[in-house]
Amino acid sequence: MNMTGNTILITGAGSGIGLALAEEFVALGNQVIVAARSREKRAAAERRGLTTIAADVSESASIAALATRVMQEFPATNVLIHNAAISKREDLVRGGDSQLQEETVATNLLGPMRLTNALMPQLLQQRSAAILIVSSGLAFVRSAFVPTYSATKAALHSYAQSLRFQLRDTAIRVIEIAPPYVQTELGGRSQATDPNAMPLRDFVAEVMEILIRDPDVEEVLVQRVLPHRYAAEQGRENYDAFFRKYHSRAG
Repeated sequence: MNMTGNTILITGAGSGIGLALAEEFVALGNQVIVAARSREKRAAAERRGLTTIAADVSESASIAALATRVMQEFPATNVLIHNAAISKREDLVRGGDSQLQEETVATNLLGPMRLTNALMPQLLQQRSAAILIVSSGLAFVRSAFVPTYSATKAALHSYAQSLRFQLRDTAIRVIEIAPPYVQTELGGRSQATDPNAMPLRDFVAEVMEILIRDPDVEEVLVQRVLPHRYAAEQGRENYDAFFRKYHSRAG
């Protein structure tokens, strides 16, 4: 992936990881378009000099409108970053929340799939292109407290692998970014100041360092996510022990 001279669309980039990535890519000489559904978050991004588009990736019609506008107004768009996501705790014993589950799947999984489909013709026309998918360390060791979120991130990891294989003979590179627990408001306001979470700026700085150092990287893994990423490769006993330890801290 080229790190400069791109036109980049980032979903869910009105705050958190998406906004921080947007600012870093602008600093490197890229044009960045921020797609977000919150008017307040779009306004915050605009105050930072970013171009914004209103979009809700949980709705297929909104995705179609977003793709049409991007192709018409930003025909040089060659990088797509799927970052939009929601994460909420669920009590499955009490019956769960079907509406929340459907919204989570629509936003976290169907959104990236639908937007990729819609923009694929555009990306295939570019001399150099990339699709970056923000998954999670929970794609590899799930959190039982956010089961649907964890399931969607595991599915995104699988989807990224399949997409990468099918695009192997094209100019489109597929890169997965798997964050650890980061200080954002994804899981609520308290997460943004949780000392157990990785500071946002530290995370984004390490991500950019990896991308600059290895433009052909397939998975961007900061040091703090490595225990999650490779827990299963240490054997079932180690995985189970890691799962128990993680939930003793996260409960």
